[in-house]
Amino acid sequence: MPCRTDLALECREPQRQIPGIECREENHGDYSLTRLRVLDETGARALGKPPGTYVTIELPPIGDYPDLYGDGMECAARELRAMLPAQGTVLVVGLGNDSMTPDALGPRCCEQVLATRHISGELAESAGLGALRPVTCLTPGVLGRTGMESGELILAAVRAISPAAVLTVDALAARKLARLGCTIQITDSGVVPGSGVGNARLEISRKTLGVPVAALGVPTVVDAATLVCDLTGEAAAWKEGEAMMVTPREVDLLIERAAKLCAMAINRALQPHLSVEDLLSLAA
Repeated sequence: MPCRTDLALECREPQRQIPGIECREENHGDYSLTRLRVLDETGARALGKPPGTYVTIELPPIGDYPDLYGDGMECAARELRAMLPAQGTVLVVGLGNDSMTPDALGPRCCEQVLATRHISGELAESAGLGALRPVTCLTPGVLGRTGMESGELILAAVRAISPAAVLTVDALAARKLARLGCTIQITDSGVVPGSGVGNARLEISRKTLGVPVAALGVPTVVDAATLVCDLTGEAAAWKEGEAMMVTPREVDLLIERAAKLCAMAINRALQPHLSVEDLLSLAA
């Protein structure tokens, strides 16, 4: 039975050397960073991930991390900025179901992202904000509540506003409990919503939208059967576990704080001339 995970880092762990894969690890004291590049189709088949760059930032547990807007957040902001065009409107999309706490990261994050496309340059200058980059936010909900695929709604928005790039935020599935709530993954390869929980929807990528797509996520669940496999080292199928997901007891706090961290990383990436204090007051 394959171990289900959205994290490229975990897909690589069983074998360190994989043709078509480059990996570099950095340690920065309070956080560590792993930059994994899938170079070609050989690497993509071996890893089960499309070609692109996958950056994993590992932090102390976000639920009780005292320096929420510190070096780890600034690192995420820099990595996001590097994956997005330097100019033009960015469409930020909060994927997930706001009614299910472990899946609510995207919508909760979008609530705190600074939307600026409607603010004219003159108005921003008069308010002392300088040149604000145009940003729009969208929370498409889930198919069961809207009757429409997230990808369909995002494509409609892209056609309407012609953004320079799309940035998605979503809760992820991990293979190990130790990575829940203390890991951020950023990639320029796009995303397939629901793939980590066995409910894959339409792909959201440059191929489907026609613009660059970056994805930001934090793992909040582990598939129960995958967890058993990880703890016991046995890959025997557990049918009952295939329909179960495991999440931390303090998931409410985790989602609240992870949403704040991700939103601030996005705001800092897109409006680098504004301080954390300015952004907190504007996005409140």
